[in-house]
Amino acid sequence: MRRLAQALFFGVVLAAPLSAQALFDDDEARKRIEALRLELTERQKTLDERLSRIESNAVERRSILDLAGQVDALRTDLAKLRGQIEVLSNQMETAEKRQKDLYLDIDTRLRKLEQPRDPGATAGGEKPAGEVPATPAETKAYEAALNQFKLGSYPLAISAFQGFLVTYPASPLAPSAQYWIGNSHFAQRDYKGAIAAQQKLLTAWPQNSKSPDAMLNMASSQEALGDRRSAQRTLQDLITKYPESPAATSAKQRLAQPPRR
Repeated sequence: MRRLAQALFFGVVLAAPLSAQALFDDDEARKRIEALRLELTERQKTLDERLSRIESNAVERRSILDLAGQVDALRTDLAKLRGQIEVLSNQMETAEKRQKDLYLDIDTRLRKLEQPRDPGATAGGEKPAGEVPATPAETKAYEAALNQFKLGSYPLAISAFQGFLVTYPASPLAPSAQYWIGNSHFAQRDYKGAIAAQQKLLTAWPQNSKSPDAMLNMASSQEALGDRRSAQRTLQDLITKYPESPAATSAKQRLAQPPRR
C-alpha cells in the first residue's frame, strides 16, 4: 500500500507541471488569438476605408463621364441650333429684301403720280384749286421719315410720319405720310393697325392719289387676318371708286385668283 501511495504521489507531482504548462499554453494562445483578432479588425477597417474611397472615386468618375457625355450632347444640339439660326437668318434677310424691294417699287410708282411740281394731284390727275406745293421744310421732313421706312426702321418711320402730320397737318404731303404709316404697320405684321391707318387716309383724303393703294393695303391686311370676305369687298369697292387706277388693275387680278387653302 505504501508503495502504491508513493507511486500516486509522484504521479501527481509529475502531472502538476504538465497541467501548469498546459494552462500557460492556453493563456498564451488566447492572447495571440486576441491579438490576431484585433489586427484582423484593424486590417478589415483599413480595407473598408480603402474600398469606400475607391467606390467614391468610381462614382465621381462615372459622374464626370456622364457629365462629359451631356456636355457633348449639348454641344451637338448647339451646333444644330446654330445651323438652324443661320438658315432662318438667311431666309429672313431674303424676305426682308423682297419686302423692301416691293415697297420701293410701290414708292417709285406712286412718286410718278405725285410729281414734285404737283404733289397735290388727285386720283383724277387734277390739282385742287388754291392748293400750294409742299415747302422745302415739309419735303425734307417727309423724305427723312420715308428714309426710315426704306431702311426697315418701321417704328421710327411711324413716329416720324406722325410727327410730320402734327407739324404739317395741311401739307399736300400729309396724305402720303398717312399712307406710309399704314404701310409701316403692315410691314410689322400689325394688320389691324394698318387697316386703321389707311382708313384715316380714306376718310380725310378720299380723292387723293394714295387712296386706291391705301385700299389695296387694307385688302392685304384683311387677307392676312384671315378675313377673305372683307378683303374681297374692299377690292370690289376699290375697283368701283377708282376704276382707272393701277391699284384697281391689281385688285381685279387678285379677285380672279382662286382662294388659298
